[in-house]
Amino acid sequence: MKKEKFDVTGMTCSACSARVQKAVEKLEGTQGVAVNLLTNSMQLEYDEDTTSPEVIIAAVEKAGYGASVKGKQSIGTSSRTEEKNSTASAAGQAETILKRLIWSAVFLLPVVYISMHQMLESMLGLPVPSIIRNLFDGPENAIAFAFAQMLLVLPIMYLNRHFYIVGFRTLFQGAPNMDTLVGMGSMASAVFGAFAIFRMGYGLGHGDMALVTEYSTNLYFESAGMIVTLITLGKYLEARAKGQTSKALEKLMDLAPKQATVLKDGQEKVVPVGTLIVGDIIVVRPGERLPADGVIIEGTTSIDESAISGESIPVAKKVGDRVISATINKNGYIKFKAQRVGEDSTISQIIRLVDEASATKAPIARMADKIAGIFVPAVMAIALAAGGVWLFMGASVEFAFSIMISVLVISCPCALGLATPVAIMVGTGKGAEHGILIKSGEALEIAHSIDTVVMDKTGTITVGKPSILAIKSVGVSEEELLAVAAGMEQGSEHPLAEAVLQHASDKGIAPMVMTNFQAVFGRGIMADNGEMDAENKKASHFVAGNEQFMADQGVDVSPYKDYLAELADKGITPLIFAKDKVLIGILGAADREKDTSAEAISLFEKMGIKVVMLTGDNQRTAEAIGRRLNISQVIAGVLPEHKEAHIAALQKEGHKVAMIGDGINDAPALARADLGIAIGAGTDIAIESADAVLVRNDLLDAVSAVQLSRAVIRNIKENLFWAFFYNIICIPVAAGVLFTSFGIKLSPVMGAAAMSMSSLCVCLNALRLRYFKYVKNFKEETTMEKTLKIEGMMCQHCQKHVFEALSKMDGVTEVNVDLEGKKADVKATRDIPESEFKAVIEEAGYELVG
Repeated sequence: MKKEKFDVTGMTCSACSARVQKAVEKLEGTQGVAVNLLTNSMQLEYDEDTTSPEVIIAAVEKAGYGASVKGKQSIGTSSRTEEKNSTASAAGQAETILKRLIWSAVFLLPVVYISMHQMLESMLGLPVPSIIRNLFDGPENAIAFAFAQMLLVLPIMYLNRHFYIVGFRTLFQGAPNMDTLVGMGSMASAVFGAFAIFRMGYGLGHGDMALVTEYSTNLYFESAGMIVTLITLGKYLEARAKGQTSKALEKLMDLAPKQATVLKDGQEKVVPVGTLIVGDIIVVRPGERLPADGVIIEGTTSIDESAISGESIPVAKKVGDRVISATINKNGYIKFKAQRVGEDSTISQIIRLVDEASATKAPIARMADKIAGIFVPAVMAIALAAGGVWLFMGASVEFAFSIMISVLVISCPCALGLATPVAIMVGTGKGAEHGILIKSGEALEIAHSIDTVVMDKTGTITVGKPSILAIKSVGVSEEELLAVAAGMEQGSEHPLAEAVLQHASDKGIAPMVMTNFQAVFGRGIMADNGEMDAENKKASHFVAGNEQFMADQGVDVSPYKDYLAELADKGITPLIFAKDKVLIGILGAADREKDTSAEAISLFEKMGIKVVMLTGDNQRTAEAIGRRLNISQVIAGVLPEHKEAHIAALQKEGHKVAMIGDGINDAPALARADLGIAIGAGTDIAIESADAVLVRNDLLDAVSAVQLSRAVIRNIKENLFWAFFYNIICIPVAAGVLFTSFGIKLSPVMGAAAMSMSSLCVCLNALRLRYFKYVKNFKEETTMEKTLKIEGMMCQHCQKHVFEALSKMDGVTEVNVDLEGKKADVKATRDIPESEFKAVIEEAGYELVG
């Protein structure tokens, strides 16, 4: 079996993707067919002895769409415009739709003004120029009034001819979709307008001014143009979200280094990464990314593996330890032997997983598309039947045609077409107001059915960097202990050194001056200080490290065995300090949970949604956090490819899964999940791979996103009810069922009123989403406002860098950077010490001066 990926063109809704999938599944020798509406792609396996790409493409074309093998020119021929653009990028498609939308609006506005200028004057008091009155008002100008509208609508219909071509073709093939509804509604309005022109011409020629007045007030050319223009607006908004997968893949590819330093014949040579082979000896200096997977053969260092494992604390590495591609060498010069290169490297596998997971993601079946399969044929059948019955009963051809047009006009799918997109547009806009960026209607639709939420730990549940969470001093004050700890860690490369220094700085404690500093790699540090024992005029000897290092140095920690075990059970790493072989204290460091994580997890559980923590961190730390936050299931020590596999396993069990993460390592899982939610402070790749982004890095916003989705889905169902309510009442009346008994015949005016009322109800109902109540979030309450004076900003890029750096700080809710004033106004929900601001500003490349 050969696995192949195809580009598919012409799909506009879930009915389209389902039709393509069914057409290919019917072919002998195909299996695992997955059509992705979002990426306009199809992935499948096929038996080369039974079928071929040409046969598969022919089946897609027969179904009414276009196809080509991914990365190749289209096989086969077709006259359809969509196929000519089969290789166009999503960005290019969005740009094309935008141009069509702009030109449609250019022609639509004068149509609307001409048709409604009298109403605008009477209702809003807008003055009407005399030239408009002279040209279009009165029965004598009825033909000019109608003809001008028709001439302006024709370009709109031509610009949006896709709806008519695809809509009627799918109708004739027995698979009507949303395009069918749009095309039928628009065309019915235009046809009725053309019919009205003929009737007005007849009235003018025969002096029947009443007939002229009747039809001049019942033109629907503006409806013909309005329908396709509004739907084109929705198509443009959807198209903008379709390029995210390719962008994510591009950024993943950029993450891997392009060159590597290889040691050959005793000489260092810089070569392209693509030329690496298994067994090459690769040299990596501090700050460089690793170009391949392998094993260290010389040197020691700390490796930042957050891109792969999600662990924020750099990992100490020595000879014999495994290293992974795309991770960062923090410090130390190392040599390693390449074991997995090119397509076999970890970063390449992550790229492949993101690509495949995105390609096989199931599209969302829109409610309106499902209903369209019944609604459109039913309306056409009613119209034809009604006309035929009246002809059989002896009515004139004109009367029968009028009945048919009335049925089609009143069943105009404007409200039905708006029922879903209007609610989604309001819902996504409401989400954006509160920092919840939902990339597509599909994402908003599926969130309501989520029953399992899988969360990454580092940067998602936790802050993403270690902090000092426990202090126990023995025989000295806490201030003395912190001074010793800060003094020793100043010269340390230990991954937790920054946490110690930051805590001492926050407390305003100056580091003790140390001499004779010595690091024992992976175990601890030693240093001397003479001030602590000035009376005996000899330097005090300090040691710091883990429990085993203390034992090696002759320091007795047995009285505190239970305390150390308690820290370990809580997932807190102990740093033990001793002076002259006597224990003086213990500092506990760990990556702390965000303030709202516990509340968010509790709310998910109350909503009936199971929470799973999935992390690359060690089992003990993960389980400790799980216990503190009451997480029912904790899965630890998981590599990126296994994260994606866990999501797939949950889906196979029938769960609708949301994945919340922030790292590159989360990208495959975000793409695989039914709903991928990225934390806003996370990597660009995670954000691009996700369906939604939480700008404020707050898990409570994830709860709000699900609740918002549920509100939107309820709203859509209500909209569909209102969209059909008037049709159900009025279509029988339009068909003339009350004419014989009661003499009641629904006029086009009443039909238009019913249609407008249906659309109005849908829009007003959707606008109620603006009052959606979010989860109460105490983080919204500002407790600190501060103005920072910053030196070094020279341009708008500098301004952007400072803004992004400050916005990512925990607790910061609002940032305004003034380039000219060289300052930044910051609002936060916690009291942030100046030292923390200084560290962030300096890391961004600038200077905090006050």
